[in-house]
Amino acid sequence: MRETSFIKQNKEKWKEFENDLNKENGDPDKLSDLFIQITDDLSYSRTFYPNRSVRVYLNNIAQQVFYSIYKNRKTHVGRLTYFWTHELPYMVWEARREFRLAFWVFVLAFSIGMLSCAMDAEFPRIVLGDNYVDMTIENIESGDPMAVYKQKGEFGMSVGITINNLWVAFQTFALGVFFALGTLFYLIKNAIMVGAFQFFFYEQGVFLESFLTIWIHGTLEISAIVIAAAAGLTMGKGLVFPGTLTRMQAFQISARRGVKIMLGIVPIFIIAGFLEGYMTRQTETPDIIRGIFIFLCLAFVILYFWWLPNKRGKEGLLVQPKDARLPADDSQIIDFTRIKSSGEIFSDIFIFYKKNLGAIGSIAVASALLYCGMTFTFAEASPSEMFNFPQSMFGTMSVLHKFFINESIPYLFILNTFIFSCLTFVSFTFLVKTAEEKEIHLEDEEKPKQTTLRHVLNFLKILVVVFAMNLVVLTQSWYTVVLLIPVLFPILILWMYIMCKENKGLITGLGRTVFLLGSSFGKLLGTYLLTLAIGVSFFLITDTSLIWIYVSLVSMNLALEQEMMDQFTIISLTFIAMTVLYLIYPLIINGIGLLYHTLVEVKEASTLKKRIRNIGKSRSIQGMLRES
Repeated sequence: MRETSFIKQNKEKWKEFENDLNKENGDPDKLSDLFIQITDDLSYSRTFYPNRSVRVYLNNIAQQVFYSIYKNRKTHVGRLTYFWTHELPYMVWEARREFRLAFWVFVLAFSIGMLSCAMDAEFPRIVLGDNYVDMTIENIESGDPMAVYKQKGEFGMSVGITINNLWVAFQTFALGVFFALGTLFYLIKNAIMVGAFQFFFYEQGVFLESFLTIWIHGTLEISAIVIAAAAGLTMGKGLVFPGTLTRMQAFQISARRGVKIMLGIVPIFIIAGFLEGYMTRQTETPDIIRGIFIFLCLAFVILYFWWLPNKRGKEGLLVQPKDARLPADDSQIIDFTRIKSSGEIFSDIFIFYKKNLGAIGSIAVASALLYCGMTFTFAEASPSEMFNFPQSMFGTMSVLHKFFINESIPYLFILNTFIFSCLTFVSFTFLVKTAEEKEIHLEDEEKPKQTTLRHVLNFLKILVVVFAMNLVVLTQSWYTVVLLIPVLFPILILWMYIMCKENKGLITGLGRTVFLLGSSFGKLLGTYLLTLAIGVSFFLITDTSLIWIYVSLVSMNLALEQEMMDQFTIISLTFIAMTVLYLIYPLIINGIGLLYHTLVEVKEASTLKKRIRNIGKSRSIQGMLRES
């Protein structure tokens, strides 16, 4: 083909590419598609017009794409803005039926709570407890009905209430894994308590004061609980109605949507906790001001979670997020060479986990056997003294800290450090091996050799970091650990993966971690919280009364005395809990490992540079075919 004919045939496409490239907010997907065509043309021109201006022109365009798509820009503010203005409203619009169901179930259960109080004066004591009812009556008689909100300091009360509310909301959401029935149960339970709570103050003749005080924070807090229930119903919908997808594929999509809705209400709980700690106690504030504030909070909830999604949805202004419309494919090959969203990484986690489930499951069972063997064989107390599991919903979760901090097991710190170091090392070794088989941005001679000595050194480095993680858990207060988990732990996990993947030392690995994070800490935090939420949800599935029934049935068929049966039950529950915990841990850390490859591409664009270097080499044959 003559050069003039080649230019005439493609100049409109090149012009379109340049126009999109110069746009301030160009579509990255469209640019990527056009870039593939540009590189094909560049390859052709290098083969047949190596010394002509068209090759220089196309080469300049190809270089510009690096700065427009892959250059290191601080986009976290724009990403958050997009989430709040587009993604979250879209998720709410998509889940509008679940939102309506959650709202009307709450209203019905709230009415049941009020009606039950009206029919039975003792009902508030059943749902609220005698201590709280007696304390409230004393406060009313002393002339300060809302004194309960003034008992603690502002900051401590705000933090404690926020953590408690987040936990309640997370339980409401996580129970959606029980085909949405668990979420409905927990929503009804909480709604009945709120209805009984409010009607109790009405019976005591202080309804207006209680309303103007409680709903200062309650408007946002209760709304967020209903939204958390809608998120749980959204997640459970994938299990109940998978449609044309497999149940696991549908669950991955619905769980991702539910988690995003949950992330959207975290700031609301933080604001509600602040209001309850600092403003609710200001009972001397004029009624009109408190009433206006409650109205403004309610208006915000209605406008953002109802009016805006409905308005945009009906106008067709909502753009469906890419990762929300891509179903998980069991046969999909994980691509380690391109930038991915948190949702795409979430799908990759399940693909990797499923392919390595046999190995991960075997290691988890072996680790649980080691834990139970060392714990119950050499401990200084009986099993029932070490682990006293309540026979109730989430009984194991309530004593989970005893698996890590237990005075009856003096060597527990060392045991946990060793087991979690082994789990981390094996999980990352699997992931690194998979990545090195798929990635293309390193030449074979550039890839570090994984020798036995290198594996030993990697394990020792992981051991040091896990030791530090466990030391934080052991020495800090419960509140401090809860606050550090979403901030410190994902950084430490990324640090360990970098040391395994790039064979870095402790100091150089830490420097590399800081470099890769840059302005991407929000992405790290989002991926970590997403996998943590799903992991805790799976743990809650096992942490129900059903597991007690199963273990009891097994122990009843054994010819053992009652004391031995009790010990057998404790050991069995511990083994099950630790097995599930060791299955969840690789899920969480491998999510961070998969994110590493996206962070590398964001910062360094290694794959793009490799493809540009290969333009005119690997594709020259394609050009010859075109010419023929």
